[in-house]
Amino acid sequence: MEIATPIHAPVTSPASNLIISATTAVETQKKNRIQVSNTKKPLFFYVNLAKRYIQQHNEVELSALGMAITTVVTISEILKNNGLATEKRVLTSTVGMKDENKGKIVQKTKASFSFFLQLLS
Repeated sequence: MEIATPIHAPVTSPASNLIISATTAVETQKKNRIQVSNTKKPLFFYVNLAKRYIQQHNEVELSALGMAITTVVTISEILKNNGLATEKRVLTSTVGMKDENKGKIVQKTKASFSFFLQLLS
C-alpha cells in the first residue's frame, strides 16, 4: 500500500482500485463515506457496511482519525484480500483538534480510504 500526502498526485496500484484520501473538516459528508471509529462499532460492522456501499455506489471512502487508522487499514486489507475492492490512492494529513482534557489544540493524523468495485472476469 502506498501513502501520499494531499499535495501529491493520487497513487494508483495496478493490483487494486482502493482510494485512500485525506479530507478536511469543512468538507461535506459524502454519501459513500464511512467515518470509522475503533471504539464504537466492531470491525466487521464496517467491513459489511463498506461492502454494501461498494454495491450501491461502486465506490466507498473510509475515513479515520488517529488510532482508528489501523482499523481502516485492516478493513481495506480484508476487502482487497477477498477480491471485493481494489485500491486506487492513499492520502494522509493532520488536523488540529481540541483536547477535551487539556483544552489545547493537538494535531491528529487523518486518513481516508476509497475503494472501487472489483469486477470479476
